[in-house]
Formats: sequence, C-alpha cells, structure tokens
Amino acid sequence: MGAAIGQALPLAVGVALSPIPIIAVVLMLMSARARLNGPGFVLGWLVGLAALGAIVLAVAGPASASDEGRPATWASVLKLVLGLLLIGVAVRQWRGRPKPGQDVEAPKWMGSIERFNPPRAAGAGAVLSGLNPKNTLLTVGAATGIAQSGIGAADQAVAYAVFAVATLGVAAPVVIYFALGERSRQILTGLRDWMGQHNAAIMAVLCLVIGAKLIGDAISGFTA
Repeated sequence: MGAAIGQALPLAVGVALSPIPIIAVVLMLMSARARLNGPGFVLGWLVGLAALGAIVLAVAGPASASDEGRPATWASVLKLVLGLLLIGVAVRQWRGRPKPGQDVEAPKWMGSIERFNPPRAAGAGAVLSGLNPKNTLLTVGAATGIAQSGIGAADQAVAYAVFAVATLGVAAPVVIYFALGERSRQILTGLRDWMGQHNAAIMAVLCLVIGAKLIGDAISGFTA
C-alpha cells in the first residue's frame, strides 16, 4: 500500500495547488455566510473526489489494472494519454498567461459566489474537484496508479483516502479564516489576488511536471 500512496501523492499536490478552487473558497470566506460556506465547500470537494475515485477504482479493479503484480498494458496506455493531455494543458496555459501588468479577469460565475448558500457552496466544491478538467486528469491518474499497484480493494480505498486528504490545499484558507477571524481578510485578499494573477503560470508548471511523471510511469509500465 505504501507504494500506491507514494505513486498518488505527487498527483495530490497537483490537485491541491489549484488556483481557481482556492480563489473560489476565498471569495466564499468573504461572504455573509462564510462560516457555513467555507466548510461546505471543503465537504463538497471531498465528496466530488470520492465519487470520481470510486468510479475509476470500480472500473479498474475488474478490468485488471494489475496483471500478477505487473502493470496492465491498458493502464500504462491510460497514464501515457493522461500525461500527454497534461503536457498539452501546460503548453496552452503557458501561451495564454497574462503579460506583465495585464489585468486578469475572473470567470463570470465567480461574481455570484457571495450569494451562495451552503448547498451551493458544497456543489461548487464537488464540481471543482471532480469535474475540473485538470483535477479530473490527475485524479484518474492517481486512482489508476493505485489500482495498478495490485493491492486489495480495502487497501486501495485507504490509499485513495490518503490521496483525497492530501488534496486539501483548498482548506488552507478556511483554516486561516477560523484561526484569525477578521484579521485573515488581508491575508486572504492577497492570496486571492496572487493566485488570480499567476493562475496560468502555476497551472502550466504543475501540468508539465505531473504530465512528465505520468509519461515516465507509463514507460516504466511498458518495460516492466
């Protein structure tokens, strides 16, 4: 199980350092329902990851992602495809990054976040964790790697739970908010602005590094 967790943790870091979800949760913490919306978002985040992981593990297990302790060919092919897709995302993000001094516009849907109630906050967390394209690729890669390790179903569930908890970088603003109260506003505002300005560069670097890792894992699987 340790090897499976080790395979998944780098991908968890990629999910955790997601600028758009972090900006979204910061905006929720500046709303009138901050004390409910912030934790609601984190709960929804975990539910979204749990649902996607359960689907991948349920499919990968019966499909024999591991063949007598060796990675199944289809699982290595999937990792190769995911890695190439992430490299493509990295190139696109880097080419689309704002020029120095250029203002970055937030997605239009973020303008309504201040009016969110706890169920909508939880729904946003689930969507941004499980259906966000970059996070979906990373989560599928992590769950496939766990299934590919050949461990039992119970150990797979534990390994994936560790992965999910390790993605909780989005919970950092919530911790700051409850720890510092009103004093957190300046810190959170600065975090929101920095993440918004450097979103494309952060995404490009993360996708490039993790895409290269998945491609390397795939090559190792082909030659095992």
